[in-house]
Amino acid sequence: MIIPGYYEYCCRVKTIAGHKALEKIPAELSRMEAQKPMIITDKGVAGAGLIKIVQSSIKSAKGPKASVAAVYDNVPPDSELTIVREAAKIYRTKGCDAIIAVGGGSVLDTAKGVNILVSLGGDELMHYAGAGAVKQKLKPMIAVPTTSGTGSEMTLVAVIADHSRSVKLPFVSYFLLPDVAILDSRMTKTLPPVLTSSTAMDAMTHACEAYTCMAKNPVSDVTALEAIRLIASNVLKVVKNPNDLEGRLALANASTLAGMAFSNSMVGMVHMLGHATGGVCGVPHGVCMSILLPYGLEYNLHRSGVLTAELLLPLAGPEVYAATPKNVRALKAIEHIRKLNDELHHATVGRHARFLKEIIGREGKPMVPKEKLPDIARTAMRDASQFYNPEDLDFNDCMMVLENAWEGTPLNLKKIKKGAKGIKF
Repeated sequence: MIIPGYYEYCCRVKTIAGHKALEKIPAELSRMEAQKPMIITDKGVAGAGLIKIVQSSIKSAKGPKASVAAVYDNVPPDSELTIVREAAKIYRTKGCDAIIAVGGGSVLDTAKGVNILVSLGGDELMHYAGAGAVKQKLKPMIAVPTTSGTGSEMTLVAVIADHSRSVKLPFVSYFLLPDVAILDSRMTKTLPPVLTSSTAMDAMTHACEAYTCMAKNPVSDVTALEAIRLIASNVLKVVKNPNDLEGRLALANASTLAGMAFSNSMVGMVHMLGHATGGVCGVPHGVCMSILLPYGLEYNLHRSGVLTAELLLPLAGPEVYAATPKNVRALKAIEHIRKLNDELHHATVGRHARFLKEIIGREGKPMVPKEKLPDIARTAMRDASQFYNPEDLDFNDCMMVLENAWEGTPLNLKKIKKGAKGIKF
């Protein structure tokens, strides 16, 4: 139940950001009385040479010394139970006493799962699934994100797949929050332009939904708005110039701020539909978010249009905001997001998808066939994100939004005959 005027906000993660923030890792390990960390990562991050940068920074740092006891680089794009067990076994065998997670959302979720097992014992991670099952402090964990999108370094959630049952298990506890988040511009420098764009729009979605959905609060509002401003001001520049380290650091800060926002205020229908699209068709989460964001904001205009109008300021700047009549600011904000997606589409030579039908898989085939939309809509109706969405949805509503997002056509706002609180059409 959402009680008007009441909110809770928690952010326990110490954040260290800068162009050489990695060099602070030994001091943080020493503060937590850890000396033999295990690095958890994936093949892509390791292959890009980023683990060598982390190890070199640890070795060359002045002051307290730490020695990396093990490196586990077998995390798949979709974190799953057998990988968590495998990494936990290596952690125990090598006598590790801390975790350094270097990677994107799947790596950070895997590290959280590993930390549950090595801290609480056993090999059955599913015993700790759900909300509140992890009830005590875990081993020291440092998160080093290599994408600027998931915000997992600031969230109390991990999602781990159980492929034997074809389900994804959520783990929710304040004890899953990392102890330290390291934001270093070197960690995202090698991120390809199309991943830079989709992950940044993932963070944009976190921030926009945090600001417009039902569990928003004054503290999450501040971090959400600043995240939107930083992304809108920097993502296109970084996509065009990947070596822009100032822009890289700005996007990293934006992702963390957005993570702080949505982990305290929750998300809505964009994530509801995006989770389902990813689950049914295997589409990367950031791609789903960038496509569905303007449609989610459109659908909710009748309820949260006043709030969407306020997004125009961080999206487009004070001059555009002041020059735009109050009654069209919400539509202008949505238009600005669509324009940004268009610009990213052209800057990535068509690889940044704007519509569901534009998403092409590795074999050159569309990843979201139109006949799959009913399956996506049915799956979406089971997603808990709907409870925080400003406007109610049923199967037909989901189909309407998905069909428009597939074709790339804006919603017919007059067809959304729901409760009206925000803007009337």
